[in-house]
Amino acid sequence: MVDLILIQVVVVTFYASLWFLVALKLRRNDVADIAWGAGFIVLALAGQFAVAATSIRGLLVLALVTIWGLRLSLHIGLRNRGKPEDPRYRKWREEWGAHATVRAFFQVFLLQGFLAVVILIPVTYILAHQDSDLTWLDAVGIAVWLMGFAFEAVGDLQLAQFKNDPGNRGRVITSGLWKYTRHPNYFGEVTLWWGIWLIACSIPGGWRTVFGPATISLLILFVSGIPLLEKKYEGNIEFKEYQRRTSAFFPLPPKR
Repeated sequence: MVDLILIQVVVVTFYASLWFLVALKLRRNDVADIAWGAGFIVLALAGQFAVAATSIRGLLVLALVTIWGLRLSLHIGLRNRGKPEDPRYRKWREEWGAHATVRAFFQVFLLQGFLAVVILIPVTYILAHQDSDLTWLDAVGIAVWLMGFAFEAVGDLQLAQFKNDPGNRGRVITSGLWKYTRHPNYFGEVTLWWGIWLIACSIPGGWRTVFGPATISLLILFVSGIPLLEKKYEGNIEFKEYQRRTSAFFPLPPKR
């Protein structure tokens, strides 16, 4: 297990460095968002090749990570195509001044890569334990993953369709899944990683990998997800009303 994590650390260092060079070439650090999903695929495959994983559970989680990572990276890549750099990254560059290049490498690309290694630990644990039989927890984990993936994919699709309508310019989406949670895509992403953790729990000791999904939960709920996104809506009267009646994360009936 430790050996696999060390291999992934080496792989992600090279991976992050390559995307950093792409960012320098394009002069936009938001390519890190595209690298995020695909990076999990690279790390999972690195673990798979290192142990020559052939178990049904190992191949299953590889498939789940690949499906999620590909969809997310393609979605973000298409969303950003032809648009200027994400304001978050542009603001950081301005704040960092003369140290922007160095800080972008360590605080954006490399940090993101190391966080991916941590979040992926349930998958790494599964790949390192090939001799465990399938249990009912595998089925529960797959069901939870499917629910999370559906929320993330459908939420992203609904938001994209909403923004593509010129009549919605400057407005806040309050329909579809967004009627029940202000962040259905974030809820979905967190949920699917807890689903993978449940699959890991099918293996003795797998529950100890809980800091994987706990890390992505903390990041989205308190650090780089919801707080950063909602900060840009400060002063928006429509969003304030939406915020009052709609759950921030868990899907709930809207308040009257």
